[in-house]
Amino acid sequence: MTQSERQRKKDYRRVQKRKKKRLEGGQRHYDRSGRTKSGKVKSRRRNHISRRVGFVLVGIQAAASVVLLAALFMLGILPDKYLLAAGIVLVAFLIVTAISQFVSRKNAIAGKIMSFLLSVIFITMSYFLLRADSAMSEITGSEYKLDNMVVAVMADDPAEKLEDAKDYTFGIQLKMKGDQVQKTVDAINKELGCEVKVKEYQSLAEQAEALHNGEVEAIIYNEGYTGILEEAFEGYSENTKIIYTYGIKSDVESKTANVSVEDETFSVYISGIDVYGAIETNSRSDVNIIAVVNPKTHQVLLVTTPRDYYVEIPGISGGQKDKLTHAGVYGVDASMATLGQLYDTEIDFYTRVNFTSMIQIVDALGGVDVESELAFTTSSDSGQVMDVVKGVNHFNGKQALAFSRERQNIPGGDNQRGKNQQAVITAMIKKIISPAILTGANGIISSVSGNVETNMTEQQVQDLIKNQLSEGGAWNIKSMAAEGTGDSQYCYSYSGKPLYVTQPNQESVAAIKAAVKAVENGEILQDAVVAQ
Repeated sequence: MTQSERQRKKDYRRVQKRKKKRLEGGQRHYDRSGRTKSGKVKSRRRNHISRRVGFVLVGIQAAASVVLLAALFMLGILPDKYLLAAGIVLVAFLIVTAISQFVSRKNAIAGKIMSFLLSVIFITMSYFLLRADSAMSEITGSEYKLDNMVVAVMADDPAEKLEDAKDYTFGIQLKMKGDQVQKTVDAINKELGCEVKVKEYQSLAEQAEALHNGEVEAIIYNEGYTGILEEAFEGYSENTKIIYTYGIKSDVESKTANVSVEDETFSVYISGIDVYGAIETNSRSDVNIIAVVNPKTHQVLLVTTPRDYYVEIPGISGGQKDKLTHAGVYGVDASMATLGQLYDTEIDFYTRVNFTSMIQIVDALGGVDVESELAFTTSSDSGQVMDVVKGVNHFNGKQALAFSRERQNIPGGDNQRGKNQQAVITAMIKKIISPAILTGANGIISSVSGNVETNMTEQQVQDLIKNQLSEGGAWNIKSMAAEGTGDSQYCYSYSGKPLYVTQPNQESVAAIKAAVKAVENGEILQDAVVAQ
């Protein structure tokens, strides 16, 4: 071994000993700033991890921003300028959080927290917006009506289901909706595997009387007639029970797809039905209001017609008269045709609401301020006992419904109730066209799914809201009520005995016709309430 080789080995052993001593003795090397080299490496590693976390959070925020903007676009109620503003705000938030991560040499904890919170908020907003869009799809574009045909027996009858009535004789009448009665009989025969015995009667009254006096053990009829039977037989619902239900869907003819709600005058029939069940079910209509809307002049005419108005039902009653409320039993299109003929106008759209929907809509709007013509206390039958003052009252949903339903404790009865219903609708319109719609629209649309239906398309509803948000401006709302006098007459839907009706006052009908034509011609009506 040469001298040089021996020297290299010594040098190598010396270096190894120094390393060993350094490790054993805890010796540390420092850089010029006083930080150990190993500490500096760890710090760099931590900064690298922190920055990567920041990159991920910013990426999630960017994705959440895109989803939110897409949800706003899909909902379709914001004008383009609002969508653009929303996009600018989202980009600004993204830039701020990105800068906090990419520029800062520290951990940028505040930026990470901000990015995380914004992502959670955007995702939550997107969820509710997409839910609202789905709910709007369910509410709009309705093209069918539902008739629930039922089998009823006396309340003390031992039968609890259809099979128990297999050997019964079923009373039927084919004068009103006879094809649906026959379909129900066929369905019963198919379900039981045999043909049941039927006995035909000439009217609903004879059919119901036959059940009560024991001529038949069961009767088949449209459940919508229950209200009519209750008018004729005191305690009818308590004395009978339903053991079978058969649903029949049928189309509602619609010609409204091409109506431009942004610049054409249109009419909407607002029907308040007297049930809490499926909104599509044919039922008596207790609230009958027509809203004639001219979007160019911002004029709205609200016309209320008493539920007991004695009128012909076109295409149904064959010239015989009936209560207006009974038209709803034959479908919303029958009610529209009845009112259209009465006021010599064409009604384009309908909106049906039940008791639940009014409560939810008013609550989603944060309550409404209703102008009452009278001071009174509501009765227990209205749903809530409360004191109403003459002038402005702030109502929540339940209070607005009680105010709308009251007719016992107010002069004028049903006529004044119609005016009160108009007052509530006017208050709701005022709230809807105000900035409150921006915060309440999602809650309104989501909450009323299943409790409201309309034949307006989703696009038409979106156009209405978008147009109001874009142009703004005040609306003139004029309310009118058809008048009449009480009477007792035979009705098409129930000929067993005379029922209470309201005979139309032709002067009030003529005044309403003139007002409808004035709105269609672009005139501004006098004595209108300004809503803005």
